[in-house]
Amino acid sequence: MDFKVFAHGIALALGAAVLAPLPASAQPLLVGGYTGQGGQGIAVYDFDPRTGTIAARPLQVEAAGNPSWLTLSADGRHLYAVNENGGGQADPVGRVSAYRLDPRNGRLAFLNRVASLGAEPTHASLSRDGRFLFIANYSVSADPGGTLAVAPVLADGRLAPVIQVKTHHASLVDADRQASAHVHSAVSSPDGRFVFAQDLGADRIYAYRYDPAQRENPLSAVPGQPFLALPPGSGPRHLVFAPGGHQAYVTLEMAGAVAVLDYAEGHLTVRQVVPLAPAGFAGKVGAAALHVSPDGRFLAVTDRGTDNHLVSFAIDPANGTLTQVDRRAVDGIQPREFAFAPDGRFVLVANQGSNAIAVFRRDPQTGVVGEKVQTLAFSQPSALLFPR
Repeated sequence: MDFKVFAHGIALALGAAVLAPLPASAQPLLVGGYTGQGGQGIAVYDFDPRTGTIAARPLQVEAAGNPSWLTLSADGRHLYAVNENGGGQADPVGRVSAYRLDPRNGRLAFLNRVASLGAEPTHASLSRDGRFLFIANYSVSADPGGTLAVAPVLADGRLAPVIQVKTHHASLVDADRQASAHVHSAVSSPDGRFVFAQDLGADRIYAYRYDPAQRENPLSAVPGQPFLALPPGSGPRHLVFAPGGHQAYVTLEMAGAVAVLDYAEGHLTVRQVVPLAPAGFAGKVGAAALHVSPDGRFLAVTDRGTDNHLVSFAIDPANGTLTQVDRRAVDGIQPREFAFAPDGRFVLVANQGSNAIAVFRRDPQTGVVGEKVQTLAFSQPSALLFPR
């Protein structure tokens, strides 16, 4: 056997203990997913931005249980992954893992792991100053129910144990899905002074003031408007802010819609609600991921259920309202997440239900998603991240 081939195989088997920098034209791509059906953990791939293709084999696979959401530090040198564990799984304890990341090639080195003090953590984000990690414990079962947890980030990137946990009341509108709180995400305001927790089980977005000087309790309810109530049974999921920070967008998972919110000083108000499925659609909906395009001109959102489309909207620069410009079938089932390539010319979709990542061409000028250029097999993908 050729020695170079043999050595490369050994590197893969050992989790790519030694990785050379990627070619100048290549970009590292991190993929997370669920590990109950053969997945191994976080995979590091080589993505070619010229062709929009992902290398057939990962450069590294970092073993981890259910790394379903990935969060990058502002300097790009640390990665945080939720371990979406819960009752009935091999590891019943929800956790969050910290890694050192080499920006040259995306290589990961494990730092530490802490309990999230909740079941099935599905999302995490860093405070703008990088001092705390906000963890959304979804909790599939009504007991204990979902919570928002706060873990300090140490100087070397490791996580300290959770110091604060926030609980909410369920709306009880849907007896099956809203019998308890289900915190699905937590996102800081653009200025970093507030944190918003999207609670699918409560039909509310909870607003918290962030004060890092309060070392043991950095989050406190916003006076006057501790939450934004959304339509009963709508199930808020993920939130992103628009360019400029005066509007935000939130997916309403159970309603299959996206809402445009006006934002000012810790307060959110609803401006517009847009359904994702076409008029007259009688199937099942399930709004999931949403992201603003790299140039800030478009918002794209996935709809799951039996729709399974990526829906793209033009953003009105004056007031943030949305106008649909495209609906593209994702050629798969349950598009849980997606990512724009850094230059906006491709979009990658994690089709969790069909165990594959689909890559499509995209016109950055119009926001229209075109032909599929690749389908890459991956067990239950749920997170896609370009670290540079």
